[in-house]
Amino acid sequence: MTLLVNVERSKRSNRGTVVALRLMASAAVSVTALVQTPAAMAQTAQRSFNIPAQPLASALNAFGRQSGLQVSLAASTSQGITSRAVSGTLSSQAALGQLLEGTGIPYSISNGTAVIGRSASAPVVSNGDGTVLEPIVVQGQSVGQGDVGETVIGLKELERINPSSIADVFREEAGVQVGSSLPMSQKVYVHGVEETNLAVSIDGARQNNKVFHHNATNLIDPSILKAVDVDSGIAPADAGPGALAGAINYETKDAKDLLTDGKTFGGFVSSTYNFNSETVVTGLSAYGEKDGLDYLGYFTYGKGDDFHGGNGDVVDGTGTNLLSGLGKVGYEFDSGDRFEISYDRVLDDAIRPYRANASVVIPPPPRIPDPATRNYRLDRQNLVFTYTDETPEGWWDPTFVVAYGSTKVTVPYFSSGVYQYDNSGKTSTLNGKFENKFSFDIGNVVAGFDFYNDRATLSDPSDGSRERAHNLGIYAQARLEPWERTRLSFGARADQQWFTGTNNAEFSNNGISANISGEYDLTDIFTAKAGFSHVWAGVPLAENFIMNPNWSYGSEGPEPVKADNYMIGLDAEYNGFTANVSLFRTDIDNARIPTYRPIATGALAHKNLLSKGFEVGAGYEWTSSYIKVKYAHIDVDVNGSPADSDSGNYLASPVGDIITITAAHTFDQWNLTVGGDIEIAPEYDHVAAGNAPYKAYEVVNVFTEWKPEQLQNFTFRAEVKNLFDESYSDRATYGQEFGNVTPLFEPGRSLLITAKATF
Repeated sequence: MTLLVNVERSKRSNRGTVVALRLMASAAVSVTALVQTPAAMAQTAQRSFNIPAQPLASALNAFGRQSGLQVSLAASTSQGITSRAVSGTLSSQAALGQLLEGTGIPYSISNGTAVIGRSASAPVVSNGDGTVLEPIVVQGQSVGQGDVGETVIGLKELERINPSSIADVFREEAGVQVGSSLPMSQKVYVHGVEETNLAVSIDGARQNNKVFHHNATNLIDPSILKAVDVDSGIAPADAGPGALAGAINYETKDAKDLLTDGKTFGGFVSSTYNFNSETVVTGLSAYGEKDGLDYLGYFTYGKGDDFHGGNGDVVDGTGTNLLSGLGKVGYEFDSGDRFEISYDRVLDDAIRPYRANASVVIPPPPRIPDPATRNYRLDRQNLVFTYTDETPEGWWDPTFVVAYGSTKVTVPYFSSGVYQYDNSGKTSTLNGKFENKFSFDIGNVVAGFDFYNDRATLSDPSDGSRERAHNLGIYAQARLEPWERTRLSFGARADQQWFTGTNNAEFSNNGISANISGEYDLTDIFTAKAGFSHVWAGVPLAENFIMNPNWSYGSEGPEPVKADNYMIGLDAEYNGFTANVSLFRTDIDNARIPTYRPIATGALAHKNLLSKGFEVGAGYEWTSSYIKVKYAHIDVDVNGSPADSDSGNYLASPVGDIITITAAHTFDQWNLTVGGDIEIAPEYDHVAAGNAPYKAYEVVNVFTEWKPEQLQNFTFRAEVKNLFDESYSDRATYGQEFGNVTPLFEPGRSLLITAKATF
């Protein structure tokens, strides 16, 4: 393959080639001695299973937990079906065959994933454990919760994307945008609404990371993720409090996700070299499982220079200096009781633009310009303890979670261009939940309670401030198949919140949230769906760096935030073809957007938001290939006027029209996969009076991945991002509307080479 690079970068690239080859050779040499030849396939390893007869979706959830496999389920497969009971020490293959016996539903197990009920032209073969299809890859589906706005990006899809940032994780989802080209200042927008208005969790633990509007809200190393679950607009009651415009749950990898071929111990070393910025990212991991104990350690280190934009210019303040780690220890008793402790931490410490979400901001005169760059240190951590029963019986299927998370941002403060001191903002949350799943013949009900204790603190010698919020909620969510062809999800939660302002004024609020959604199979091909939710979210804490110790909250305090969400859609599926269309609307009232001044009203400032539009998608999948096309049209208004990236801080971003095209094909005889994706953003003119339309752009990314038969433990990957060297800023990036702002440009053409060795 011939790769085109800019002439002015050729010397850098030549040096980079040598570095990359050395890294790959080093990785290969260091691991070759540890490579083990597989002795048995994962599906033949014996495990203890205890799964009572129950609705198929619930049974497959239990099967996934007890087998350690990821389970993918076609959306309409489980309707009205009760599984067979499974008990005893069996292979995963035999257990799944027993569970599905008599249903006529096809399945396959391949590469750590069990795929259930997907039509395919692949031949059917038979072995001693049951009927098996040739391996099928189902993109973006899992045994979800049956929620109508749900999108799941699973482990296999993440491995194919090989994301280097959260922007990569969502780059194939037209309805989800990520602003900024810097991971430490990237924010996620679902249907144009910023993630601070969604219930965001990591491994089931609530996140509270609204520190500084120039920084990321949830900085995550994407290499530790095994799945991302997005509920767009309508979120279930058990997603947690604050789900104004939906929910996002990030799940990190477990030892069971990485152990294959019947092994009880493993590990890997990987290295990626980016020729554009001469950046090296190295990952090391070790994991194992024995006698009920499982453990995982994962470490990532990245170091590199500023990247070049599509116009060939260096984008200052975009270098890489990243440390990330994940540790997990779990133990499952013979009784099925499982305890797990996980801890992840990510540290980004580097020179950034003075405002890390924009290249240059020229202040109005007579203000003295700030320095072009300054050092930002962003430190996020998450500690989670989880208890589950992996062999639930009857109505006892509990989950208990308690967690602590925090994000701290430290920056130098300048006055009139002169350094004064460092100040820092820190948000933290202590939160937890206890819930139980009650399973019935027609579905299940999840009921429980949750709590959080959130703090936002600014440490500044002259302006220190703090806000606090405590919340206690109770909830129940039913997911039922009451009639043939019909699936319903409905629930409610009640929350009581206590809010304390910077002046120690205390306020108490309470409210009710409710949701209902459903799917109905009009025919064997077409499924109609619709949903509605009303959400009460209490009073959100202010951004740390905007808090004022002299704020006045009045006698009533800030108004609680509320939202209404609506969705209606139609899905179709036939012989590998899929298509869908949906219309959505989100109304958020009294969204709290505090301002430092004036003191009398700054703490109470609020705005109203309206996001509406539609999504259309189509795709075709066959044994070794797939193609998907998605189109989203999203209009966002703030206080009745088109949103811009400033009025939408901690609220929304302009979007317009986004089209994504994704395709891949695997040449099985060579273990070679090739693919790519395209993002198209046409010009968008839903702008405030006097503003220019948002510019159009088109971006193409391609990749090839090879797993040589002679070196089965090695994977080699080459990818080119922004193949045609487009000079652009992502639609959700701050500052494109303003003449005094130079927005952060995305990297120009970037060649990445990755080598991974697994032992």
